[in-house]
Amino acid sequence: MNPSEHSIQNPITEEDIANFLANTPDFFERHAELLATVQLSSGHGGRAVSLQERQAGMLRDKIKGLEAKVVEMIRYGQENVGIADKLQQCTLNLLLTAHARDLPDTIVNELKAQFSVPQAAIKVWHVNGIFSDENFSTGVSEDTQTFASSLSTPYCGVNSGFEAVNWLPDPALAMSVALIPLRPGKSPQAFGMLVLASPDPERFSSSMGTDFLERIGELAGAALSRLRPQAS
Repeated sequence: MNPSEHSIQNPITEEDIANFLANTPDFFERHAELLATVQLSSGHGGRAVSLQERQAGMLRDKIKGLEAKVVEMIRYGQENVGIADKLQQCTLNLLLTAHARDLPDTIVNELKAQFSVPQAAIKVWHVNGIFSDENFSTGVSEDTQTFASSLSTPYCGVNSGFEAVNWLPDPALAMSVALIPLRPGKSPQAFGMLVLASPDPERFSSSMGTDFLERIGELAGAALSRLRPQAS
């Protein structure tokens, strides 16, 4: 078989050429005149451009992509700073709440004001006897208490007929909810639950991250521990 017959049966492919150029970095040094004559599509229409111009265009596109990512990172950073400032304000107002029985209302009002939550409610159980007749410590079934303890992370999603939604001022408008268990520190047993709700079905979706809601639950749980029986 002569070379021409072999080339017909095994034609050179684009992959062969690409591999050759990748493994022969000095090819264009020996054939520098090719760089000035190679014409490529501009990538922005049918206009032909030189290899150098195409490389410059690709570099500009890459820089634009990097700039967009930087802008996005700055925006996320600013949003995180804003959230941290709001959480700081909530914490300060909780610390300034003199009477323990006012803490549930303070938490609810702060979340609604600072984070534009349309509806919120809190219930706690196994409280100190002096708080047993308060609205925030009554009307919670054993099933809901067990459900709260079963939540390792906040539930976010549609309202599926949860008893806790009935704690809200207007349950019918709770299209999406976040159910946040309240625990005293690292205890596995919950002693309360915080309910956030919105008429927007996507406000609290099952795909959203729960890290921030977990921090809210930890803060609220620590503050509301003042309502629990204190060891003598």
